[in-house]
Order: sequence, then C-alpha cells, then structure tokens
Amino acid sequence: MATSSVGARRTIARLLDRGSVDELMARIVPRLPEEEPLPEAVPEPRNWSREAWLHRVAFVRGVAGDALPHLTDARTIDDPVELKGNIEQYIGMTQVPTGLIGPLRVNGIDAFGDFYVPMATSEGALVASYHRGATIASRSGGVTSVCLTEVVQRSPCFRFSTFARAGGFLIWVMEHLGELEPVIRAHSRHTQLVDVRPNIDANQITLMLDFTTGDAAGQNMVTICADAISRWIVEHCPITPDFWVVEGNLSGDKKATALSFTSVRGKKVTAEVTVPRVLVESGLRTTSERMVEYWKLSAVNGVQSGSIGINGHFANGLAAIFLACGQDVACVSEASVGTTRFDLTAEGDLYGCVTLPNLIVGSVGGGTGLPTQRECLRLMRCEGEGGARKLAEVCAATVLCGELSIVAAIAAGDFAKAHALYRRRREES
Repeated sequence: MATSSVGARRTIARLLDRGSVDELMARIVPRLPEEEPLPEAVPEPRNWSREAWLHRVAFVRGVAGDALPHLTDARTIDDPVELKGNIEQYIGMTQVPTGLIGPLRVNGIDAFGDFYVPMATSEGALVASYHRGATIASRSGGVTSVCLTEVVQRSPCFRFSTFARAGGFLIWVMEHLGELEPVIRAHSRHTQLVDVRPNIDANQITLMLDFTTGDAAGQNMVTICADAISRWIVEHCPITPDFWVVEGNLSGDKKATALSFTSVRGKKVTAEVTVPRVLVESGLRTTSERMVEYWKLSAVNGVQSGSIGINGHFANGLAAIFLACGQDVACVSEASVGTTRFDLTAEGDLYGCVTLPNLIVGSVGGGTGLPTQRECLRLMRCEGEGGARKLAEVCAATVLCGELSIVAAIAAGDFAKAHALYRRRREES
C-alpha cells in the first residue's frame, strides 16, 4: 500500500531523529548468533511441574530485574500441571479486570432466562455501555436470540502435476466419502463430518471439510480429524498428490473473510429486540429516528471503507466475553464479522437485530476448564455439556445490547462524553 509523499517525508524525519542513515542501517541488519550470542532461552519449555514453573519465575524476575508480584502470583492455580494443554512455558497470570452486566433477558431456544454476563476488559466505558444496552433490552421484553446452524471447517489442499490427475483424485475421493466415518471415530467421539465441498483450482484440489464438534469450539478436533482423513485418502487413493497440507487457508480460520456470508464457521446466531419509543427517549436519550438515520449513514460509510460486514463494535463485546469465559480470543477475527440493522416499526418503535455467522464458542475443552473461566461460564449457566449453543445465544444477545448503546450514544452526541466520564483516570481528568 502506497503512502503519501508528505507521510513518507514525515516518517523519514522521525527516523533520522534516531540517528544517521548509516547508524539506522546498522541497526536493522540480521545479527546472527554466531556473531552476537543469544541470551539464555526460557528454561524447561516442555515441563509443566511446579519446580519448572519456579525455575521460570526466577528466570523472568532476573530478566526484568523485578519481583513481578502480580504476574507471577499463582493463587488461582494449585499445580501448574493443571495448565498442560492450555499454555507452554508458564510463568504466571495476566490479570484482566472482569465486570458484570445484567440482568439481560434472553428469549432463546437454548438460552432462556435472565443472565448476568461477565466481561473482561481494560477499556473504560465498555462494561457500562453494554450494561446500559442490556437494561434497555430487558425492559423491552428481552432479546430473542437463536442459534441457527453450526459447522467448523478445515480445508486440506492437494496439488498434482496436471488437472487430469487432480480430477481423477477428486472423483475417487467423492466415491469413497462413506468410508471416512471410521477414520474420524478413531480420533474423536464428538466430531461428525457433515459435508465435503471440493474447490477446484486447475491442478489443485481443496476439500472444505465441514464438521460439527458438540459443545467444543472444535478447532483442535477438526484439525486432528482433517489430518487423519487426508492421510487415509493419500494412503488409499491410487492417484498420489505431489504435495498436500492439512490446511490450505480456505477455511477462514482466525481471519475476516468474505466466506462469512457464503457459509458458516462456528455457529450462526441471529438476535433481535424491539425497544418502545418511550424507552429509547428516556433510557437512551435519543429518538428511534435518529438511531435509524445514524445506522443508515454508518452502513454506507462502512461499505466505502471496505468493511466485511456492517456493525458498530462486535469485537469489543466478544473479546471481553471470550477472555472471561476461556474462549480462543484470536477467533474474534472471524466472530466479529456480522451485520447490525435498525428499523422503525409502524408504531415508531425501534427494531434492532444482529447476525453473527462465525461465532466460534464452546463450553468444554480449551480454556473453559481454567478456574476463573469455568466460574464465569457457571455464572451464566453455560458450563460443560449442553452449554455451547446457550453461550452462543447469550453472546449474540450481548452484542446486540452493545450495538444499541453505541448507536444511541453517537446519535445523541454523548459518545465522547461517556468516554471522558469512564475512560479517564482521576489524575488525567
């Protein structure tokens, strides 16, 4: 991406403040360990014992020249071995403040009732904003939130010398799909292969494998099963690929892609609420008309910016819930792709809805078993088996509350005032 000449000159001037061109060039050349030895590596990287943890704590304190009492406090973990499968080279806990919003009334198929939603963030005004939206939505009768469908993908890719060989390979694969189930069962009791969608690119075949993963978010499960399937195919198919990989970068994993609106990754959830005009005016301090007008102009500008999806700040709410509840936070990349819409009803009330086609969440596995994360899931009655779709519906309802609040704040002209009130520390004001 090109930059302007003004921007380029500004960057050059800033760099030259650090030294001459020769001095700067000397800083950015490779420094091989043979010429400049590397410092000591993090000790015992594959050891989860308490002794190894203490060794690493001593090491990091030496590096920092400080006791680091907060980072290396392990009061929530009795034995570092408990963290095997969640972290390697453990040294301590990164503490993120966790707030609570609610009650949020959710009228869902799996999530039905009044929920208190934990949100972990260091961004002032965030929890207050979502809480305001939850209060208004609940006073309006609650958010209808429904998990529509769920699929998690892996996309192994196979390359051949010619299109003819690639075509022969694909024909064989499609004729033997019925033989893949035992391969999957050998590696997972909960994973099911629900579809195989081939993508042909001349001599290259990518198989989009669609799995369901029970109550797990499932990225690890589908990776293991896709690898097993690929190896079985390569072993049994008479046409051997010249090269293959378990993930050909077509699944949209941890990326915002156009696939969001042509398929589903994780869980597709939609949520809606109708807020009476009187509540918009008294609780959100604006009007239904102003909120709809703002949404229209923001949608047009979002398209011009190249946004994939149209929403105010899905990522804010999802990242905060993911952190609190042990989800894979990197999946916010695709999970935050979605749409928000506001309309006026015939009575002048405000109709709002969101759709999230890529909500990757789980209630078992991964980080959901860690102490505070497990407790946050328990707080929402989403812990363990049977909790994943409920969690997805609560997430979508919460996201809609955030959209209500931020659109109202901007439409009312209160957006900057709210951030000044909640985000500044006392000494900064």
